Amino acid sequence: MDEFSRQLWKELLPEEKDLFPPAAKSKESSTRALDHYASPVLLERAAYLRKLAKLGDGSASDTLKEYPQHCTMLSVRIRSGIAELHEDFADLFFVLEGRATLVTGGTVADPETVAPGEIRGSSVTGGNRQELRPGDVAHVAAGSPHQMLLAGDRTLTCLVVKIQQNQRD
Repeated sequence: MDEFSRQLWKELLPEEKDLFPPAAKSKESSTRALDHYASPVLLERAAYLRKLAKLGDGSASDTLKEYPQHCTMLSVRIRSGIAELHEDFADLFFVLEGRATLVTGGTVADPETVAPGEIRGSSVTGGNRQELRPGDVAHVAAGSPHQMLLAGDRTLTCLVVKIQQNQRD
């Protein structure tokens, strides 16, 4: 997290100290027995991410912690997203607030490789649709096209766990 974000959090929650320590860099610190994020703190952080999403492309996220083969993220979406395909990582979505339709499977329309193993496109065609609501959990396997669609003025806040399923050579 950058210094600007840290300062903003200190202003929003002055009584809290080091709510989200920097992502772990060493093996020792990344294997602690417990990392805990209380729902009220996540939702306060989501309010900040919503402001960032309004200034950008309609989504904002923040990595909470990096581990050897997965990471936890908080994600806010105020508009529908583009199609995504992660060749090496699965996404596990825990819906905290809002509603969306998750489209999975099918193919990525207008695919473009944006990084090794990362493909983006305009939409998912021929996929299956599943409505997501607070409390829902959805797993999207590595290599599966997916897209979050929001209707009207709906928003979506999720805890996302990105899980490495495939190793790159």
